[in-house]
Amino acid sequence: MKTLTLRRPDDWHLHLRDGAVLEGVIGDSSRHFARAIIMPNLVPPVVTTADARAYRDRILAALPAGDRFEPLMTLYLTEHTDPRDVEEGRKSGLITAVKLYPAGATTNSHGGVRDLDKAMPVLERMAKIGLPLCVHGEVTTPEVDIFDREAVFIETVLDLLRRRLPELKITMEHVTTADGIDYIKSSKSNLAGSITTHHLIINRNAILVGGIRPHYYCLPVAKRENHRLALRAAATSGDSRFFLGTDSAPHVDPLKECACGCAGIYTSVNTMSCLAHVFEQENALDKLEAFTSLSGPAWYGLKPNEEMITLEKRDQPVDFPSKRDTEAGAITVFDPGFPLYWEAL
Repeated sequence: MKTLTLRRPDDWHLHLRDGAVLEGVIGDSSRHFARAIIMPNLVPPVVTTADARAYRDRILAALPAGDRFEPLMTLYLTEHTDPRDVEEGRKSGLITAVKLYPAGATTNSHGGVRDLDKAMPVLERMAKIGLPLCVHGEVTTPEVDIFDREAVFIETVLDLLRRRLPELKITMEHVTTADGIDYIKSSKSNLAGSITTHHLIINRNAILVGGIRPHYYCLPVAKRENHRLALRAAATSGDSRFFLGTDSAPHVDPLKECACGCAGIYTSVNTMSCLAHVFEQENALDKLEAFTSLSGPAWYGLKPNEEMITLEKRDQPVDFPSKRDTEAGAITVFDPGFPLYWEAL
């Protein structure tokens, strides 16, 4: 197959940051994606509907001329989030979801939730009005090994929450383990999972073998090879409970290449090419549209995009930039470790 045409995709988990970084990276997403769920973990975080409206306006102002892109805004859940504000944001059409960060789980998550009981009034209101909860599915207790945090979260937090509030619609974001895949598959309703580009391609060896490679470090951290294979099987299966959320997370190089580097991998530049490569390897190119363009909108109650894009397979590797230069500094682009021949036109 030399060409593949599919509905324009969406990204159901995207970090755009703010200021000069936002201005430098937004075009990489708006070039290919029609919509994206925008993560709220700025400094300070997006905690109110007013915050989300102001952030959306900054995103739209930064769009390259002529690009059509809809930021789908989320709120950063805290133990003091006002249920009335959340409901008003939902009714206005501005707020698409609320994001649960366990405190300390990832970048700019120190203001997240420590005691879930204190957030229950908001979660109960969300269940009532049909507003999805997006979760960063990891515990942060120091005695739990970093490679086990997702499995422990499912057992000690997520499963209990779903039993307590079964009508709450939950997206388990950036699933990284076979445990997460199996848990979602075992659910009959109100649970889905997004899968990143990079977790389909790298395992934990990419971070550690041959020296520490900071540009492969992300949270949740990449796991063993058996988990990567489970993710690939789920993503390429056509199961509508799994869809693309890139978790593309730009950091300028000095914040990655230091004694305590930030977590995040920047994949917006070449995600569609990487995915076409993976799906072709799995003999599942016919399932790529479901993963990138159909299952996510269905889960969030939106219509698929009417526009189409075409992927073309080249005879020679596509020449992607290794860096994205911004006014804040250079950002390293994800290197999958193999040449990419598919190009999104």
